Amino acid sequence: MKAVVYQEPYSVTVEEVTDAALQDPTDALVRVTTSAICGSDLHMYEGRTGAKSGMVFGHENMGIVEEVGPGVATVKKGDRVVMPFNVACGFCRNCLAGKTGFCLTVNRGFAGGAYGYVSMGPYTGGQAEYLRVPFADFNCLRLPPGEEHEDDFALLADIFPTGYHATELAQVSPGESVCVFGAGPVGLMAAYSAMLRGAAKVFVVDRQPDRLLLAEQIGAIPVDYSTADAVEQIREQTNGDGTDKGIDAVGYQATVAEGEEQPALVLNTLIEAVRATGTIGVVGLYVPEDPGGPSESAKHGELLFRVGKFFEKGLRMGTGQANVKAYNRQLRDLIIAGRAEPSFVVSHRLPLEQAPEAYDQFDKRVHGWTKVLLKPMVTAA
Repeated sequence: MKAVVYQEPYSVTVEEVTDAALQDPTDALVRVTTSAICGSDLHMYEGRTGAKSGMVFGHENMGIVEEVGPGVATVKKGDRVVMPFNVACGFCRNCLAGKTGFCLTVNRGFAGGAYGYVSMGPYTGGQAEYLRVPFADFNCLRLPPGEEHEDDFALLADIFPTGYHATELAQVSPGESVCVFGAGPVGLMAAYSAMLRGAAKVFVVDRQPDRLLLAEQIGAIPVDYSTADAVEQIREQTNGDGTDKGIDAVGYQATVAEGEEQPALVLNTLIEAVRATGTIGVVGLYVPEDPGGPSESAKHGELLFRVGKFFEKGLRMGTGQANVKAYNRQLRDLIIAGRAEPSFVVSHRLPLEQAPEAYDQFDKRVHGWTKVLLKPMVTAA
């Protein structure tokens, strides 16, 4: 089968790899119809992780079930399904508690597994024609048949639940004000989710005009930090207090307007932007090892975090990857009911063969490249 294969920093190719196949009785084999490129993939693409050459990328996957193992009870051939990026067993202590992003079964010695991601287990990614899905009854979310809402449903694999998870970590309530740092796909989903939860005022902080325009179009207030201090802009519009809640959708590759990388920049800025006793939700990626870190401490995930100010203001913070299964069923039903349309972030729908160009353009934040969906069974024109 064809798949997107990592070669070295800033280089992926589309090539023939070993066909995905059933390995365990509880597996399903899915013919991939849509697989998205995620901002998290860019960390591997840029050589900022321990990803090795030959790895197949892709953790945001949906498609049609082609085959199931004898131990699969509820999923059947022909079902249209979307898979959480978390690979989870459904029966370990964390899964039973709803913490499926931290499954203790699927990746021995590590809490959590995922498709096509470094350190997240032996699971091949879905930027490919087919995908093996372990524990299929638990990991496949069934969708209405047909092609309706294809782009919306594809976002249920990661960014829509992750954006919603950010608002859960921040405990966003109706009528509150929220600042979201980062207008990438996850940041936009976090802003969108905050409004779904009834937030009265949502600020989105970034410097890319096209992404800030998308934020404005969904009713958020764009804050361009390259023109003036973001905290000052937010305080001016919140009676000098700052927002009730804050969200980090950037992570460890945060940069100042001049392009200098400062890994703790967003965390420390949120401490200033959120009012005393407020809550911060962190879904932007932070890693324990970063080969390209700007300092020796940053290379080992050790950041200069303003814990003194954090303590002084009585702030609270929740962190960690999304437990997608905690939200994907409800978010699916919001899409079906016409109450949510997350695909407003999708800018490109491309055949798998164009993945190298897509990675290059998405990584460079080229104007207009927001969220890229790959269609493995579509041939390039």
